[in-house]
Amino acid sequence: MEEYNNKIPIVVIVGPTASGKSKLAIWLAKQIGGEIISADSMQIYKGMDIGTAKPTTEELSQVPHHMINLINKSQSFSVADYVKISTNVACDIIKRDTIPILVGGTGLYVDSLIYGITFRDQKEDMNIRKQLYNELSFFGPDYMLDKLKKIDPKYAKTLHPNNTKRVLRGIEIYEKTGITMSENLKASKINGSRFNACKIGLNFSNRENLYDRINARVDEMIAKGLIDEAKEIIKFGKCSNTAMQAIGYKEFIPYFAGQQGIDETISQIKQKTRKYAKRQLTWFRKHDDINWIYLDEMDGKSVKSKLLNIVKCNLNI
Repeated sequence: MEEYNNKIPIVVIVGPTASGKSKLAIWLAKQIGGEIISADSMQIYKGMDIGTAKPTTEELSQVPHHMINLINKSQSFSVADYVKISTNVACDIIKRDTIPILVGGTGLYVDSLIYGITFRDQKEDMNIRKQLYNELSFFGPDYMLDKLKKIDPKYAKTLHPNNTKRVLRGIEIYEKTGITMSENLKASKINGSRFNACKIGLNFSNRENLYDRINARVDEMIAKGLIDEAKEIIKFGKCSNTAMQAIGYKEFIPYFAGQQGIDETISQIKQKTRKYAKRQLTWFRKHDDINWIYLDEMDGKSVKSKLLNIVKCNLNI
């Protein structure tokens, strides 16, 4: 396979959680000879399987998958780490005369890889970080986001209070360097894309259809043993701050403490997952180079046919 205009051909399948990205990607990989690169910031962690909706063992065996079960949940992992490793993976896939298929809903991972963004290396300051986590424990996430707004309103506007990792990181960088995260991101080097990307987005014309899928998937996770998995992680597993941001785990903390019932806990997971899906769609809709497929406007056979046609037309395969 030759590179198109000296760039690496890659298929990118994005969309909200529970839209069926993984299953369609596996089907596509079988049709065109592809290998899958996950763009999910939580599926990189070992031992977090049910709550992150990782492909099953059977699905993983059907086509090669990369960037899944990469590190222990106690380890930290940055966007820069993701770009470096996944770029090397994509290059190796091409050398095997195979097409990389990037699949996931973590918009920052997708954009950073596809558009060739290199981030300034800002080392962590553990003293500042410890102080900020103490403040978070005492005052709560809304207080910390308000603190960031006073420092860097532009960056704070892009964050939800529950995204405490990025909120605290924004404060930490400013306190350490005197430079805001917005300024750091602006100064990040955009090298230009190494990829000839065919981008496909999965969506629903009726948002309620997506929400129904989300609710059903959470119920399925519970049936598969999510409660036991969450108990193992919360009570016995050491997790990085990033890993603990995954929806479907931290919501069980009050349940295990006897402060909340299981029905309320499950309801919270569903609600937070629906809100997360909405944020994912907001992120991806800002791109005008995504070919959108509305899954509730056609049957499964038509979806697959359209997906394959888009890929063949864009990558000339």
